[in-house]
Order: sequence, then structure tokens, then C-alpha cells
Amino acid sequence: MATSSIPPPRPAYLSTSASPLTAPKDLFTALAQAPRVLLDEFTIPIRSGRAWTATTGSIVRISTPLGPQVGDLNIWNAANPRERFWAARTRQLHASHVSTLDRLWSCLPYMRPMVTIVADSLARYGTDEHGGRVHDLLGTRCDPYINTVLSGGEYDYHCHSNLTRAVLPFGLAESDIHDVINLFQVTGLDGDGRYCMSPCPAREGDFIEFFAEQDVLMALSTCPGGDLSLWGFGGDSEKEMAKCCRPLKVQVFGLEDQHWLSSRGWKPSDPANYRGMHGLVVAGGEL
Repeated sequence: MATSSIPPPRPAYLSTSASPLTAPKDLFTALAQAPRVLLDEFTIPIRSGRAWTATTGSIVRISTPLGPQVGDLNIWNAANPRERFWAARTRQLHASHVSTLDRLWSCLPYMRPMVTIVADSLARYGTDEHGGRVHDLLGTRCDPYINTVLSGGEYDYHCHSNLTRAVLPFGLAESDIHDVINLFQVTGLDGDGRYCMSPCPAREGDFIEFFAEQDVLMALSTCPGGDLSLWGFGGDSEKEMAKCCRPLKVQVFGLEDQHWLSSRGWKPSDPANYRGMHGLVVAGGEL
């Protein structure tokens, strides 16, 4: 049987040991195990949302205290919400599904890591028999607009609505909500390239941890689809999906040794150093 002469595709962006795409493994492995103190802790009820801040150098753990549940996460720079998580670029720089040592990047013109994943108990999931992986960057949040288009009904507790309500106390609005990372969600593409979802594989106590590379505002929605085992909208499906909905828990930690990071040479990333001229040179008088 003849073999194809077409070489396999290469990733668009390849990381090296010196690349900003590559989080320092030794540093972040040690960081995940460093002594820490609890700064904040709360549980987000089903079909709800909440926002909170985390300072540079803190660690945010999001967990499934009662079993499988999908969560939709947004991130902004706490002082400048124009800088926010860019799901599409993160997908290009790392992968369609992310895990330990992957970074979540901010939008233009900032283009720098917002958080780095330092621990992920669902890394064990790998790739299933359908090509599905966990912690999805392929899709985005459920929203009431597409629900109305497809079903003709109205429902106010989609992730988009939950996130909108969550950020209002922080001075943000619906227009600030952006494409999410779907935590604990398994997705993939079928043979025709269509977006597919599988039930959440998380068990009681599973978690993912983010290291704050800058001061961040984070907002999380407990998806009204729950663990996605009964997914569907319209008719009585909202009531059916409630049967597989569970809360999510958030904990924010600080390092016990406040000099731990600086003593190891870590410092926050600066915004991209591009001058922003876009090839334009505007003369301002006689040269």
C-alpha cells in the first residue's frame, strides 16, 4: 500500500525552552507544592455566576465539590478590563484543550500571559475514543440569544447571562463578556468537523489551579447544562438539565512566603513591546 508523500502538519506556533510560550516547568511545579495560605473561599450555586479578584502571584483553585459540572470562565486585568482573555489566540499558541503549564493569553495590544495552569487533576483524561479532550477552547458560552433563535423561548440563566450579572458589581457590562474557557468540559470535532460535547468526566474533588501572572478579575458560571449528560434547550429541557447540575467551588491562595517568587527570579510579564505603528509613518514637519 502506497504511503502518502505529504508531510504531517506542524503546529503553527512551536515553543522552545526560551520562548514565552513555555512556562518554566521547574518553577511552576515547585510553586504548585509551595506552602500556601487561604485568602478567599466560596461556592457558586447551580445555574449561577460570581466574580472575584486575585492579585499577582496568587493561586486560584476551581473544583467540583459534589461531582461533574462544567464551568465557563472569563478573565480580565483587574485594573484595565480592556485587557482580557483571548481564547482564540490561546488555542493557537497552545492547543484546543489546555492543561498544566499552558498559559491563558490576553488580547491585543497587550498579548501577555494572564494566568498559567499549575495543576490539573483531569490531566489523566487524555484523549477519549472519540477524540474528545477536557478544558475546552473550541466552543464558547451558552447564551440566551442563540437559544431564542433556535427554540423561540427565553431563559435567563445561560452562562452569558450568569457572567453578565456576576461582573455588574465590578463596573463591567454585558459587552465585556467574552469567549470563555469551558472548564471540566469534554469536546471535540466529529468526522464532518462539527463541534461535539461529551458528559463531564470530573469526579467529586477534581480541580484545576491557575497562577495569577497579573492582578486579575475572574468570573465563573456554573453552566445550566450541568455535566452535559442531558444537554438541550427548548420545551422542558431546562428542567431536565437541572437534574445534572452541581455547584463549583473557588479558593484563592497566597504563598506563605511572600518572597518565594522574587527569590526565584520570577516577575510579571510586560505587554508586547510592539510600537503600534502598523507600518504607518506620519511626518510631523520638516524631516
